[in-house]
Amino acid sequence: MRKIYLVGFMGCGKSALGRRLSYLLKLPYYDMDHEIVRQQGMTIPQIFEKYGEARFREIETEFLKNFRDEACIISTGGGVAVNGENRKIMRRSGLVFFLDATFEDIYKRIQHDPNRPIVQSSTKEELEELYHYRRKFYREAGHIQVLTEGRTIRNILEYLVFQVKRLKGER
Repeated sequence: MRKIYLVGFMGCGKSALGRRLSYLLKLPYYDMDHEIVRQQGMTIPQIFEKYGEARFREIETEFLKNFRDEACIISTGGGVAVNGENRKIMRRSGLVFFLDATFEDIYKRIQHDPNRPIVQSSTKEELEELYHYRRKFYREAGHIQVLTEGRTIRNILEYLVFQVKRLKGER
């Protein structure tokens, strides 16, 4: 089996679901942002401050091209799918789930998070505009769109596991 990528806007649940999905499918789990922090030896806000967003986006593409050739689960950064090359890499090398949460749900989760440079430097309106701008790229990247509104983590996980097994021919 190939990689499983979780894409969606920041705060949609990629990391929380990725960790649990890893346990259920018995596959290694990697949080792309954490791996980049580990590789670069600095936090994402530090990378943005020192090198700028454009360089950070290049680092994300390098990660997708070069990260472990193994079956695993990867929760991606919120901006990864905006880059067309990244979408192609993910769709070619794995199964991509678009975790589609409403902006209001997301905003409740992210509004006070100091580790999200874009949140700290943007108004709610600017974040909502970014959310709507990025959604089309998540849809293009995703093989399967997963609506999260009104669903528990357990419901979403059951759906993800079902889809993975269905595509592997298990059931």
